[in-house]
Amino acid sequence: MTIELRQARPDEHLAVSALALRSKGHWGHDAEFLEACRAELTWGPERMVEVVVAESDGAVVGFHLLEPVESEAHVGELAALFVDPPSIGSGVGRLLLRDALAHAVRRGWRAVRLDADPDAEAFYLSQGARRIGESPSGSIAGRVLPRLEFEPE
Repeated sequence: MTIELRQARPDEHLAVSALALRSKGHWGHDAEFLEACRAELTWGPERMVEVVVAESDGAVVGFHLLEPVESEAHVGELAALFVDPPSIGSGVGRLLLRDALAHAVRRGWRAVRLDADPDAEAFYLSQGARRIGESPSGSIAGRVLPRLEFEPE
């Protein structure tokens, strides 16, 4: 599988949002859970300028969204990293993560933080993240997410 990374186009916002929900659903969450996550995992065309997609054979197979943390200098947030379920385990996630961390280095960030889905925590830890705490879910009341941090080099 040949993967090309590129900036998302505004007209891809629906495809990117649908991919995020499919990816979340990969972990066996029921329809009610996914519906509760829909608003948080939906992006409009204006956000695509911040999204990097992974494309294979003309199809988007994953994406990441990296944002600055306004309240802290030199710190960024990996706001999203999702891989389409058929591509999970193929290296797309690792490629997207490495790209996000490279962007962080170019921006001069000393840390990149994220609230990981509990099912994805092991992946991030295997890639060099460390757990720094917990955060409440933005979608599911009472759900707690691992708070992780990378120190990009």
